Amino acid sequence: MRALLSLLALCLAPAAYADGLFSMHSHEDGRKWEAVGRLELAGKAFCTGALIAPDLVLTAAHCLYDVDTGEPVPVDEIQFLAGWRNGRAAAYRRVRRAIAHPDYDFTATDATARVRRDLALIELQLPIRNSAITAFETGPHPNRGAALSVVSYAHNRSEAPSLQGLCQVLDRQGTMLVLSCQVDFGSSGSPVFSMDDGTPRIVSVISAKAEAEGREVSLGTELGDALTLLREELSADPVRMSLIAGDRRDTGAKFVKP
Repeated sequence: MRALLSLLALCLAPAAYADGLFSMHSHEDGRKWEAVGRLELAGKAFCTGALIAPDLVLTAAHCLYDVDTGEPVPVDEIQFLAGWRNGRAAAYRRVRRAIAHPDYDFTATDATARVRRDLALIELQLPIRNSAITAFETGPHPNRGAALSVVSYAHNRSEAPSLQGLCQVLDRQGTMLVLSCQVDFGSSGSPVFSMDDGTPRIVSVISAKAEAEGREVSLGTELGDALTLLREELSADPVRMSLIAGDRRDTGAKFVKP
């Protein structure tokens, strides 16, 4: 499992529909998942994100960058659509700030190294205070073999979230998880849940899909210290209004395009 044969970005692009997913087209189906939503990115692409507080969305760091230019997407061109389903959202919010993990490098050439810190927090301009939309708790990192669930949007299922109710941690490589969870283009940033005691808690965020030993897998980023650091950065810099890209090389997009 250590040798990852290929790695693909989960940006919006044509791809085959993934089997084994339950599409939550009705309000009743998606009732407890309304805090998962679509992140609209400058009208060019979308990712998936999830509320972990009324004003905080957890997603993948690479979602904050324009895949064509490598530049950060301006925060005024990002919108969170909580519970997006069939052309309507349970809540719409603009973005105040977006912060990627400080060790994340959009232009890094080592694919697996990029995944390990592919985590970001988005602060909304206004908190979502709606009794039907409850922010998720986060949980400890899962062990190998742990049973997990994923809620995501993707290219061929962009109008309603889909739930995969059972997948597993196949391997751990540092802070990167190799998962059997099925994901597709557009699923970047999707929350990975543990369901211990019946309560969904986010334990990882989907970063990419890959092949390992001829098998399709997905790659997730652990939370832990990385999420703690992102929270501290937001608290320490309350007037920061946009993502700061830092120095980068002109090496193009973060992931290899399919």
